[in-house]
Amino acid sequence: MSTAPTYMEGQAIPRENGLIENLMDFSFQRLVTPQMLKMLYSVHLLIGLIASVWFVFSGFQRSTSDGLLALILGVPAMLLWIVYCRIVVELLAAAFRAAQVITNSQA
Repeated sequence: MSTAPTYMEGQAIPRENGLIENLMDFSFQRLVTPQMLKMLYSVHLLIGLIASVWFVFSGFQRSTSDGLLALILGVPAMLLWIVYCRIVVELLAAAFRAAQVITNSQA
């Protein structure tokens, strides 16, 4: 005995394209950068952390006072770097959202 198809069975689930497929989109119909914003943010935070740690270690190699000064200045510098990266990524996200809204309203 067969039953009638349910609502969910009749709906086609759209498949999202992967990153590689979007990179190979030479018509530029799909944007890749919005998908990569989290990764870009984390990479920039990691770069800032590595630079801050390197700055402190190189300060301690020169002298103890340089190392302490680098340690004291490194913490606020890292906090400013985090704020700066966050602002830039949010501006990028807002620009891509605005572009998406504009293209959706024109269609």
